[in-house]
Amino acid sequence: MLDDFFIRALLAGLGLAAVTGPLGSFVVWRRMAYFGDSTAHAAILGVAISLAFNMSIYIGTLSVAISMAVLVTVLTNRGQAMDTVLGVLAHSALAFGLVAISFVPSARGDLNAFLFGDILAVRRLDLALIWGGAALVLVLLIWRWQKMVTATVNEELAMAAGIDPRFERLVLSLALAVVVALAIRVVGSLLISAMLIVPAAAARGQTSTPERMAILASVIAAISVSAGLWSSLHFDSPAGPSIVAATTVFFALGQVFRRV
Repeated sequence: MLDDFFIRALLAGLGLAAVTGPLGSFVVWRRMAYFGDSTAHAAILGVAISLAFNMSIYIGTLSVAISMAVLVTVLTNRGQAMDTVLGVLAHSALAFGLVAISFVPSARGDLNAFLFGDILAVRRLDLALIWGGAALVLVLLIWRWQKMVTATVNEELAMAAGIDPRFERLVLSLALAVVVALAIRVVGSLLISAMLIVPAAAARGQTSTPERMAILASVIAAISVSAGLWSSLHFDSPAGPSIVAATTVFFALGQVFRRV
């Protein structure tokens, strides 16, 4: 069954959908959309490092994404404005990444795959890494769920309950870094932020509890993956953008039903 490229692509997309639902919910609640976008842009530098040193794309992107998450957390805890820090680091990392890739001749033709993803080229090893990483992040979120929700709703209440909001923010940032590294092969660095934000935003107005929103966001992401791949197969459209387009349709429908 796994010899079929379409089945592998579907399984990879579903693995990513399972984790982007709950993680994207925190991104929406905390208004961290720019953080996800910045981390994704920084992943291009990780791609350049991986190609330059002939190592796994996942190792390079994960290293850069984690470094980005830790650096942003440290600088914001020191009083720097988050939007300013993200703007500087994101654009700098993207620029250095694109410059570095230009010096790697073999990577120039594959740049679109790293920017927009190439889910139809997912291999068995990619599939194992995606599901393994997604399971790791899900276990982390389940373990820290209540504390992260409390820190998101009210930081003062969290501190009164003995919860360190800065630590919970760091945990969320590291989880985002892992997901960005996983998604580089599926939807690419430029579209992963959409997979995090749009399904969660579509689910937000249709649920009454954080848990239901996280589950519904994962369901929307999973259906979008299936619809996007079906569209790519039948209409020869690019798979990654087709998946994101499907999530946008769900968001639009959610706004219509919310108004009604």
